[in-house]
Amino acid sequence: MTKILLLSDSHSYIDDRILEYARQADEIWHCGDFGSMEVIEELEKIKPLKGVYGNIDNAKIRAEFPEVNRFFCEDLEVLMIHIGGYPGKYTPLTNREISAKAPKLFISGHSHILKAMFDQKNNLLHLNPGACGKQGWHKTRTMMRFVVEGDEIKDLEIIELGPKN
Repeated sequence: MTKILLLSDSHSYIDDRILEYARQADEIWHCGDFGSMEVIEELEKIKPLKGVYGNIDNAKIRAEFPEVNRFFCEDLEVLMIHIGGYPGKYTPLTNREISAKAPKLFISGHSHILKAMFDQKNNLLHLNPGACGKQGWHKTRTMMRFVVEGDEIKDLEIIELGPKN
């Protein structure tokens, strides 16, 4: 059993609430737009960090994280792309990656809109944790957490961190 904290679009912002949830996880997954190395360093001090770079991330962050991250957590295959789209409206990159081999879990960020959707066509779960930072048009800062057990996703929770201002 692996406890995951899933976040995206921190845009250089991190606070004690995010860090407290990070301490409760076994792994932290960040779906891009870190915004600064300081966010990465704070999270890496706490738990192992997996992620992808986002469109606002600089060359240093892009050297540290890939555009596409495909990995296993226990027996669960995960695909992560910052600008990925949604079921039925995937980006060309996402379509290529899913067509090559569909994962069981696809994660994207970028939109600042929290969504959990099942893609029946590709038989996968799509998650977007929204935005945990304060930059952007969203009103409420959000993250997700869940448990991976074997190849199953369990106990999915939405975490509302409050208004961005």
